[in-house]
Order: sequence, then structure tokens, then C-alpha cells
Amino acid sequence: MPLLFSYGTLQHEDVQIATFGRTLKGSRDELVGFELQTVIIDDPKIVAMFGRAHHANLVASGRDDSRVDGTVFEVTDAELSAADEYERPTEYVRIIAPLASGKQTWV
Repeated sequence: MPLLFSYGTLQHEDVQIATFGRTLKGSRDELVGFELQTVIIDDPKIVAMFGRAHHANLVASGRDDSRVDGTVFEVTDAELSAADEYERPTEYVRIIAPLASGKQTWV
């Protein structure tokens, strides 16, 4: 099963149920080589959908000492596609990245 790392709203049970139809089981981990950056949301429809005018975005730092805390989940291929649809309004691009645990994950 694919792994999916979340550092934001996909960690919330209500978002998981709305997106995947179930609550995901996960474990805490850290994404290595990334930092968080705040991005302004310009689209009023997206602001209304998320209820805020900004969101956190990952930026690759290339440094092993840069870490982002979050949760890694085992998901199905269909759930990975559902996560893509959930994130699409925020100009999301899914990539594979290393975790502190040594695993590789989609983020």
C-alpha cells in the first residue's frame, strides 16, 4: 500500500471521512529536507471552501536538519487519488520524499 504524509488538514478526522470515507490509521513521523512556508490564497472560492486566506506549503530545503512534523498513513491507490483531488485547488503537486523513519512517502 502507498504511504501518504500529511502535515496539515488531512490529519483531521472530519477531513479524512469527507475525503476517504473512513478514518485513517497513521503514525507520527518527520519529512526530511523540507520546511513550511505560508502561502496566500487568492481565489475567493478556495478561501470560502477552506475558511481561511492562507495555507501551509512545503518548500524543499535540501538540508537533512530541516524537518516537518506530521503523520504518515497507509492508503489505497484510490485514496491516494482522492487526496490528489482534495489538494488540487491549492496547486498541489504530489512527490515522493524521505521520512526520518527511513521510509519513502508521497507528500
